[in-house]
Amino acid sequence: MNQKPAFKWSSAGRSHVGMVRAINEDACLVMPELGLWAVADGMGGHEAGDIASQMLIEGLQQIPPPRDWQDFLDSVRQQMQEVNQRLRLESAQRYQNRTIGSTVVALLIYETQCACLWVGDSRIYRLRDGQLEQLTRDHSHVQELVDQGLIAPEDAHRHPLANVITRAVGSAEEMLIDEAIHPLHPGDMFLLCSDGLNKTVSDEEISRLLIHSDHDCHEAVKAFIHLALMRDASDNVTTVVVNIDADLLETTEEPGATTVDNPIPPDWYLD
Repeated sequence: MNQKPAFKWSSAGRSHVGMVRAINEDACLVMPELGLWAVADGMGGHEAGDIASQMLIEGLQQIPPPRDWQDFLDSVRQQMQEVNQRLRLESAQRYQNRTIGSTVVALLIYETQCACLWVGDSRIYRLRDGQLEQLTRDHSHVQELVDQGLIAPEDAHRHPLANVITRAVGSAEEMLIDEAIHPLHPGDMFLLCSDGLNKTVSDEEISRLLIHSDHDCHEAVKAFIHLALMRDASDNVTTVVVNIDADLLETTEEPGATTVDNPIPPDWYLD
C-alpha cells in the first residue's frame, strides 16, 4: 500500500434557516475522512429548491474513497453532472419543466493540494497568513456588472438584481463547472458559504472572525451564524470551515474502502 505525505485538518459546518424564510433551501456536506466539503443553495423562488440542494449533497456523499487525485476530481465532477441530469428529469416529469436548481461549491483536499469546484454564487474563501482571498468567482449578473466596471464590488449585494445567478445545477442541459487547484500551506483556513452569509457579513468581518477563532472551526462556524442572525438574516445561512493543521503528517495510507455518514447533517440547525 502506497504511503504519501499529507496534511492533517479539522472542520465543522452548520446550516440555519435564517430569520425570515420558512424552509431551509441550503444544505452542507462535511466529510473530513474523505477530504470533501460542500455547500449547496437551492434557487429561491423556484420549485423545490430544498430538494435540489439536498440531492446534490446526497450525491456527493456517495463518492467512494479516491484512488488518486485525478480520480477524486473526476468523481466529484461526474456526480455533479449526474445530479444536473436528474434535476432536469425531475423538472420534466413532476414540475412542468419549471427550473429545479441549486448552486454548489465543493472543496477537495488530497495529500498536499486542494481543488475548488463550483457552479453559481456560493463561495470559498481562504485565509492565509492573515490575508483573506475569495477563491471562487460568482456566476451572477452583478459579478458581470462588476467585471465590466459598471458597479463597485462593495455595491454588488445592494443591487436590485443581486439574487440573479447565471449558472446553476439543474438550470441547463449542458452544465459548466469552474474549478481551481491550489497548493496547501500549513495554517490555511477555508470558508465555504452560501450567499446568505456573504450578503450579510463583509469580507473584512469574515477575515476578522476567522483570525479570532484561533483555528477552532466550531467556534468560527458559530460566530458566523450568530452574526448573520443578529443582523436578521433574510436568507438561509450555511457555513463550513476547514483548518489545515500546521504539522505535516509523516505518512498516510491510501484511503480505505469505508466511509461514514455526514457528521453534520444538512438539517442540523443552530439552537
